[in-house]
Amino acid sequence: MAITVESKAFTNGSRIPRRHTCDGEDVSPEISWSKVNCAASYAVIVEDPDAPMGTFVHWVIFNIHDAFLQEGIRPDDGKYVQGMNDFGKIGYGGPCPPRGHGQHRYFFRVYALTSDLKLKRGATANQVREAMKGMLLDSGELMGVYSR
Repeated sequence: MAITVESKAFTNGSRIPRRHTCDGEDVSPEISWSKVNCAASYAVIVEDPDAPMGTFVHWVIFNIHDAFLQEGIRPDDGKYVQGMNDFGKIGYGGPCPPRGHGQHRYFFRVYALTSDLKLKRGATANQVREAMKGMLLDSGELMGVYSR
């Protein structure tokens, strides 16, 4: 059974509001998901598979103990552990496709885990994926689109 992922900011397959992109305030959107029995924590990875140089990571956040993330989580928010995005920064970096490159898809993937990840702030998406092996209970995703 897949996790149902939703946002008040956009629906699956719809355009991500400017507010959550590099053209706007570049704040993370609120997202929520269905709880998974026995899940000790959740991780979220946001990626753009349509980037010119290959999949681009926009957000890595883990050791989440609720079934939601509020809007506008800052890089220094001590409630969660955030990783390094492909902008070279810790925290959320919103959609920012090259101008004229057409519509890109942004996947907000949620992973339910049997325990917290023993990784530090600044971990990469690949490090999180590796650490999740053997801990993954379920996953789900929400996809939004954006173009410039």
